[in-house]
Amino acid sequence: MRNPLTNWARRPKRRGRTLAFLLAAVALGLASFNPVQSAAGEQRGAKPTIVLVHGSWADGSSWNRVTERLQDDGYTVRAIPNTLRSVAGDAASVRAFVQTVPGPVVLVGHSYGGFVITNAATGLPNVKALVYVNAFAPDLGETPFQLVGPDSALAVEPTTIFDFVPATLPPTPTTEVYLKRSTVFSSFATGLNSDTKDLVFATQRPGALGALNEPSAAPAWKTIKSWSAIGTKDQIIPASAQRTMSKRAGATITEYDAGHLGLMSAPGVVTKVIEHAARS
Repeated sequence: MRNPLTNWARRPKRRGRTLAFLLAAVALGLASFNPVQSAAGEQRGAKPTIVLVHGSWADGSSWNRVTERLQDDGYTVRAIPNTLRSVAGDAASVRAFVQTVPGPVVLVGHSYGGFVITNAATGLPNVKALVYVNAFAPDLGETPFQLVGPDSALAVEPTTIFDFVPATLPPTPTTEVYLKRSTVFSSFATGLNSDTKDLVFATQRPGALGALNEPSAAPAWKTIKSWSAIGTKDQIIPASAQRTMSKRAGATITEYDAGHLGLMSAPGVVTKVIEHAARS
């Protein structure tokens, strides 16, 4: 008959061998885990952050329908404010924000927002793509009013389409410019229903007149790949003007049946263009 004291004395040895085996297994597992490789793998699989820049007479909410779709598809989205004071100042504000975003960025501009991203992204290594939505894509020295061309609804006597604040004429570069209700309904917000047009008119954010006459600096599209969504019914920046700018920038072009606020009336198409740029 085995002595129970002998059996008890042997158990620590077996426990010691088991513990040694477990420690060896853990050590082997840790040796096979490379945190650098893991972090790199996560970075490769991460989607870029989408930074959306609105245009004149708008704010970040103009992107709401696009933002919701991008978020549903797993993208981090930032629809940031565009100060609408001056090209240089607006671009500096957007540039400073983009520099705080970790990882790659797809920078998207609507209308005058395209002018801003063209100036903001030059030389930024984390901006991997530019997307122009019914937008300006200027070259060095060009101004917004110059680029809309003679067919634009804006190429008329300013007092017939704008309200100036203060109302003193002639306006100065710091005069704030609002769209008249008739302009919103007839040319700016085409493709939207009457209630939404009223909302666009009521909530519009004015821009300084000087920003619309300020020349562009060196354009980012010369070094960063670009995409362009051109609204064929746009009366603010006519499709012909958008095509000329987009082709010059070497952009991948998508034309769609929309007016100037295509980001609101056809958000699905705009979202697809942005995601195409993000995947590329």
